Amino acid sequence: MLTHHRKPVCLSLISTDLPFWSVVETAGTLYQKDVDRFHLLLTAPPLITCEVGSSFNCEDEKTLTPKISKAYAPNSPRILWLEISPYRVIMTMQGNGQVSYRHFWEQGVYGVSRYWLPTESLQPSDPIRLRNFTTNLSLNGHSLPEHLRLEYELWGEKVQLGCYILNLEIKH
Repeated sequence: MLTHHRKPVCLSLISTDLPFWSVVETAGTLYQKDVDRFHLLLTAPPLITCEVGSSFNCEDEKTLTPKISKAYAPNSPRILWLEISPYRVIMTMQGNGQVSYRHFWEQGVYGVSRYWLPTESLQPSDPIRLRNFTTNLSLNGHSLPEHLRLEYELWGEKVQLGCYILNLEIKH
């Protein structure tokens, strides 16, 4: 039987070897598909980009002007959909007409990460395919998931593109 719960959610992605991090705090809808299978649907806020002034010194706050990217207009939200189980996680982002992606993680397995980038032609573009190797997948919670932690390496052919930690907290 499909049951759902509206919950506050904190989703973060951190690189352990690159200067990259992203945090989204929002409300999500948690759907229980089976005893240990869940879908989490959430809307992410618009992306913020920075325009660089005459200097390219990113340490100087005066050279960066934050703005909401026009490509991610508020009237076209980014929908994040996570399929969660103790054995695998699939995350899909879609709905903004620009960048979309789909990640597949399973502990000890090389999963596939696909990115669809915007194109100026009318023909759809082929996705960029990367591999990810999941070194740790842990899901905690009693009857509903409360905390998910994924640690993985991202690979393009034979080149490692960084190590990442995806952390999901669902408050009850």
